[in-house]
Amino acid sequence: MANAGVVNAPLQTFTEEETMMKTMVKKFAQERIAPLVAAMDENSEMEKSVIQGLFEQGLMGIEIDPKYGGTGASFFSSVLVIEELAKVDASVSVLCDIQNTLINTLIRKCGTEEQKATYLVKLAKDTVGSFCLSESAAGSDAFALKTRAEKKGDYYIINGSKMWISSAEYAGIFLVMANANPSIGYKGITCFIVDRDTEGLQIGKKENKMGIRASSTCPLTFENVKVPEANILGQVGQGYKYAIGMLNGGRIGIAAQMLGLAQGCFDQTIPYTKERMQFGQRIFDFQGLQHQIAQVATQLEATRLLTYNAARLAEVGRPFIKEACMAKYYAAEAPSMKGLQISS
Repeated sequence: MANAGVVNAPLQTFTEEETMMKTMVKKFAQERIAPLVAAMDENSEMEKSVIQGLFEQGLMGIEIDPKYGGTGASFFSSVLVIEELAKVDASVSVLCDIQNTLINTLIRKCGTEEQKATYLVKLAKDTVGSFCLSESAAGSDAFALKTRAEKKGDYYIINGSKMWISSAEYAGIFLVMANANPSIGYKGITCFIVDRDTEGLQIGKKENKMGIRASSTCPLTFENVKVPEANILGQVGQGYKYAIGMLNGGRIGIAAQMLGLAQGCFDQTIPYTKERMQFGQRIFDFQGLQHQIAQVATQLEATRLLTYNAARLAEVGRPFIKEACMAKYYAAEAPSMKGLQISS
């Protein structure tokens, strides 16, 4: 009973593949991303070289089968990548997170062989994907969405709008949730694959955000967007189930983002406390500050264990929703650098 609900393996034991991935991403983030972080944040613009680098390193198709050009690694590897990137830049991390845990996963699990051969190859090679669910009146209540898809022969005509769509500025492929049968409510919600250059799809001005500024967040409008029936992802009317499933797993990715961000702050803070001198000694040596450091370090470790445990459970196909929710909640609440008061 002592091990009920957890994977029977040390949670921080990595496979050789995972260790290599973690090491590679850390090096890439420090060398290719870190020098550009300040400018990207100030300009609210992600450098094209960063996006290109993510593809070159295989980080935009981590779980995609190598036969489609992907890396063929594990879900846990995706979590490690998301965490490592967030230590340096949360904007880059969220781009990678959405691509791997939402876009690629949904197509891998629900796509036809033709869809996989067409879209997974692009997503692994050079194309950013975007997940289009939220609307102005359908945020937390996502199933209240108003975007409609009307069947016309072997096509669907999509009309409506979406709000707060991450990665929209750079995306070439959009997974769009629209209701194909409003008479039955949310059970009519269906997922469509929409290419960026489809006539009638308009990407609005990106939001001027307070944080994660290099990650674009834009509104989208659909005016008589014509989508072939062959571009339905999965089954008609099952979109709400797909959305729930992806968001459940996505919580682990969000926890990894917040973990990496907090760890990155912590890693930058500790060296400073060992350099800063006050009253003839390092501020690191003051017991009051040591208490604060110990508290944050403990919270970070607890966050990491919660996040890794949820990821391992999901990876082996065991129930993980409760653990994913706990990880996301705790990652948002616990490892707060606000508690670490350092005098300038």
